[in-house]
Amino acid sequence: MTIRFPAALKPGLRFAPGLALGVCLLALAGCHNHDFPDQPANYREYAYVTNGGSNTVSVFDIVNVRLDREIQVGPNPTGVTANPKRNEVYVVNSGSSQGNGSISVIDAEKNAVVATIPVHRQPYFVDVDASGDFAYVANSGSNSISVIDLKNRRETNVAGTGEGPGLARISPDGKTLVVTNRKSNSVSLFGVDSGALHIRKVVEGCPGATDAVILPDSSKAFVACSSGRQIMSIALARSGDANSQARPDALEALLDVGRSPVHLALKPDGGELFVSNFDSNSISEVATSTNDVGGAYLMGSHPVRGLVNADNSLLYESNFSSQEISIYAIDDGKRVGLPIRVGDGPDALAFSAGGNLLLAVDARSSDVAVIRTSTASLFTLLPTGRQPNAIAIKAFRLP
Repeated sequence: MTIRFPAALKPGLRFAPGLALGVCLLALAGCHNHDFPDQPANYREYAYVTNGGSNTVSVFDIVNVRLDREIQVGPNPTGVTANPKRNEVYVVNSGSSQGNGSISVIDAEKNAVVATIPVHRQPYFVDVDASGDFAYVANSGSNSISVIDLKNRRETNVAGTGEGPGLARISPDGKTLVVTNRKSNSVSLFGVDSGALHIRKVVEGCPGATDAVILPDSSKAFVACSSGRQIMSIALARSGDANSQARPDALEALLDVGRSPVHLALKPDGGELFVSNFDSNSISEVATSTNDVGGAYLMGSHPVRGLVNADNSLLYESNFSSQEISIYAIDDGKRVGLPIRVGDGPDALAFSAGGNLLLAVDARSSDVAVIRTSTASLFTLLPTGRQPNAIAIKAFRLP
């Protein structure tokens, strides 16, 4: 699941279709079997890409690497995420600045919209808890959070936030909701109990608060202050037990990084995170346990999104204005190989379930670049609708 980058930076330029076909044919000639593992007949894997300019979701068959279909959803779809327990995908329809938005529920087995859940003005982001029972929607235009009961497909609670909430992130243990309030430069921390919310703390002093990540043990959150040059480290409240004392939520540190930190990429093991410094053309590396910033490393032009692979060894970085994906070797502390040339305006990233493919959403050329991770090479470009925003992967087996 991803956050939406400002639309002003994503003009609707298209990648040349002839070039896309040529890349596809060249890639097919060099294909290796291990890049596309054999799957049982009942295995399904799809990528879902929201198209803000088309009011659609493009559905890609990852097993066969092709466009499966395009689904009509609500107006101006932005965020998207998959349910970890059920074969459903949730699309945020931001709507107009005056009207309310909604959530489209896609049945992944049928790849069809099976329900629409009303929320409030200008929602942009949705997150689902580990149980798959509740979703949390940040309503930027209403300064609120909607709690969605996914089993009954209805809104059950609304909680007020700061001004312009752009993201609501639920902790892995399901006990804390972290909300970034972009316009009020703050972070709201909510306690969560069976979907019910109660405000625990508001942390001020994060200009343009945007992205947030939470460590796997739910002990700490980091927030990108995108209008400045810092990220915020927040220790999350915990109850006391025989092995540890109780503690409240507390601001630990403001960490200096590059200009306009817009995205945080956390290693799966939680040990380090990587900050995309959009206006410094760099990434910053942060040790999460000590809040130490290890240094800044040059990427391409306007790095906007990072993603770490499953074995914690490589960071893939989208360079929005360079039409390329850079690869950074984490243990070696340097870029490796040549950048992978993709479409125009690469932004949101997602791995296939097996990690053999990396998908990059190209916002300006309206396509998805499919990259083979074993060879760090472009396999093909697949067309999306207009102004693609975000991507989510859902893999499952039919009964």
